[in-house]
Amino acid sequence: MKKVGFIGWRGMVGSVLMERMKEENDFSHMESYFFSTSQTGEAAPKMPNSHDKLLSAMDSKELSKMDILVSCQGGDYTTEMFPLLRKEGWNGIWIDAASTLRMKDDSVIVLDPVNRNNIQEAINKGTKNFVGGNCTVSLLLIALHGLFKENMVEWVSSMTYQAASGAGAKNMIELLDQMKSVGTAFSANPAADALTLEKQMTSLMTSSQFPTQNFGHPLALNVLPWIDSEMPSGQSKEEWKAQVEANKILQSQTIIPIDGTCVRVGALRCHSQGLTIKLKKSAHLSTVEEIIASANDWVRLVPNNKPDTLKALTPAAVSGKMHVPIGRIRPMTIGDSYFNAFTLGDQLLWGAAEPLRCVLRQVLQS
Repeated sequence: MKKVGFIGWRGMVGSVLMERMKEENDFSHMESYFFSTSQTGEAAPKMPNSHDKLLSAMDSKELSKMDILVSCQGGDYTTEMFPLLRKEGWNGIWIDAASTLRMKDDSVIVLDPVNRNNIQEAINKGTKNFVGGNCTVSLLLIALHGLFKENMVEWVSSMTYQAASGAGAKNMIELLDQMKSVGTAFSANPAADALTLEKQMTSLMTSSQFPTQNFGHPLALNVLPWIDSEMPSGQSKEEWKAQVEANKILQSQTIIPIDGTCVRVGALRCHSQGLTIKLKKSAHLSTVEEIIASANDWVRLVPNNKPDTLKALTPAAVSGKMHVPIGRIRPMTIGDSYFNAFTLGDQLLWGAAEPLRCVLRQVLQS
């Protein structure tokens, strides 16, 4: 059995990965070793064929004993430890959730429902670095896989509505703290009229007492139309990732333009996207729906009506679920080759942990 080391397995993505691996009995196919940056020597999680103690995630000698390393520790860890391990001669498989290595020429962005065959080709050729993609990009590609596969897409504008947990556990908890502050303020004056309450809440949100240490701004009762750092193009880095990562995953011969505005919203989990899709030529609605619905095992077509949309196409309906629904599909009035759609998915599953789990199994089986 191959030795597989896990780093960052306690965080949100790592925890979801552990849950999915236990559900799929993945640990029975490997010897597992758990690494920690802070609790070296303590008891490790009890899994089939697992080492009983936590090892140091900063010990390159212990890390180098692994055939495969799976990191959900974040970009800073990858930036520090990955080049050190390679410099010291480690030639194992590196599987990573962080964005650090995504656009490197010797890395493959993994998304099993879309590019499994390409991943297998890379494994066969001896590729060593496999990286999970940006969460909204991965969910977009699963939802529109059929249209991309049939080479029907000229461009896509994706307006995203991204949950607080996409920024990390501390940010999600901060949103809940903000909501608690709002709820407490409302409870103190529940009989006030709507405009009085609005003024009271706005004053609270802009006060120094409102918890904004992580987001830097109020998210409860608000939206934040900027995610990640600024790019020279005027995009945020989150917006920039859409085109470059999607085209790398698709191995596009000609670049498919994908752009839009990424917005943080007050959902706890699941990222949503409103899509304008420009097809290369006009197509009947039924044809577009059939192509989308049959592309892979995970996409789910939601009929474009109010009851089904509000029942199945919301974060509350999709949180913790493996499927990626897409609905509101309709021709747009701006032209006969333009289609509207709305899709979402759990960014901690197919947006983060599941592609890592799938490529790990694929490597182990190769």
